[in-house]
This record gives sequence, C-alpha cells and structure tokens, in this order.
Amino acid sequence: MHRLYVLPTLLINIVIIAIPAMMTIVLAFFQWDGIGAPVFVGLDNFRDLWTDGVFWTALTNNVIWTVIFLTVPIAMGLLAATMMLVARRGSTFFQVVYFLPVIIATAITARVWQGMIYSPVTGVAGLLQRLGLEATNPLTETSTALYGIATVDLWHWWGFLCVIFFAALRQVPAEQIEAARVEGATFFQTIRYVLLPGIRPTITLMMIMTVIWSFLVFDFVYILTQGGPAYSSEVLSTFAYRSAFYDLAVGKAAAISVVISLFGLAATIFYIRVQAREFD
Repeated sequence: MHRLYVLPTLLINIVIIAIPAMMTIVLAFFQWDGIGAPVFVGLDNFRDLWTDGVFWTALTNNVIWTVIFLTVPIAMGLLAATMMLVARRGSTFFQVVYFLPVIIATAITARVWQGMIYSPVTGVAGLLQRLGLEATNPLTETSTALYGIATVDLWHWWGFLCVIFFAALRQVPAEQIEAARVEGATFFQTIRYVLLPGIRPTITLMMIMTVIWSFLVFDFVYILTQGGPAYSSEVLSTFAYRSAFYDLAVGKAAAISVVISLFGLAATIFYIRVQAREFD
C-alpha cells in the first residue's frame, strides 16, 4: 500500500525525464532538421562528431572546466568552511555572504562581470587601463576566454560548496577535534586526519556532482561568449545548442547530448560503487 505513494513521483519522472531522454537517444540515430520527417542514418551522427574538430575542442574545454572545478572551488570551500568551524563567532554572517552569489540569477551575475569588471570601457579593466596599467578583457582573447568564464562561475559557485562542507563539518564529533588538539595536532593536521575523513562522503558526493554539472555547463558560457571567440570557449552543451537551433541538425545535437549523458552516467556509476564499498 505504501508503494502507491511513490507512483505520482514515478509518473512525473517518466513523463518529464525518461520519455524525453529516450526520444533524444533515438534521435541521435536520425538526421532531422526539426521540421521534416526524420531520416534514419544509423551511427553517422556519431561518426561526424568523431571527425569534427569543434566537437573535440568543446570536449577538451569541458575536461579543462571539470579539472578547474574539481580543484579550485572545492579547495576554497573546504578551507573557508574549516575556518568558520574554528572561528565559530560570525559563522552565520559568513555563510550568508558566501552563499549570496548562488542565489543571484545567472544572467545578472554574467552581465555584472561582463560590464562592470571585464569591460575595457565601463569595467575594472577600463579603470586599470586609464591608470596606465595593462589590462585586457579575457573574454575577447582565445587563450583566456574559457578561464575568464570559469572565474565568473567560480565566484558564483564556491560559496555553495563552502556552506555544504560547513554543515558536514559540524556533524564531526567535537570529541575527536578536542582529542586532536590535546594530542598536539596542528591546524592542518586536524584538517587532514580528523575533519576531512569525517566528511569524506560529502566531499565525494560534491566531486561527483561537480563532474556532472561541469559537463552540463551552458548558461555562463552562452551569455558571456556564446562559445567564442573562434570556439575557444565552446563546450558540449553550447555546441549541441548551436547544432540544433542554428544549423538545424537535431540528430547531431542529440548525439552530442548522448555523449554528455555518458560522462554523467560514468560519474554516477563511480559514485554508486564508492558508496557500496563504504557500506561493505
């Protein structure tokens, strides 16, 4: 009888997630412009991706993005969360300040950075130039565009990780922390041998979710550069969007989406195995 309560959620997932996902997988084997009748082409869409230089550029950028977000924001979040745990006083205030960028709309955040920081006319970059210092807009350079976008997303994202890690750290028994202090453990030794092992499941989950979200990144890239200049900040999601709505190659876009999903599936399987090992 209790199983009936999960039926509404199951139906919602089937209609909103499962059916569109299956349709996307099927479309990956068809050539379709979104208007006429789909034509079955088998694996041609995947073969086209294999020989498409833009696809490999986008995939490389996604990998770089993933590496950045698996290191910088997680390290920043862990360090700030640990500092708040030690300081105690004022932790609520800092949680609000750190979390604030997360609740600001992505479009607003992107436009603020684009116009008030990166702009050589109205932004900080322009102010530095007027002061005689060398400053350029990183979004206009092929060598820095991806990192300029990543910086915006880092500012937007790391506070969320900080709050999550801080909540997990507060669950570590105070007796363990106090015992480490009595034994003469330094601040960093306490982090390494007491705090980090105590929140390892949370760190693992956030790292797996970071991998999945990194391959789904779209909003900041599209708003700030639309994948340019010269595809230097192109990622798989913007490539799929352009293929579907600019080139009218819906089948190719579906194939790109399948590739993105495979990375998410691999990360999910890895997490499930890690969790199963924890409970063995």
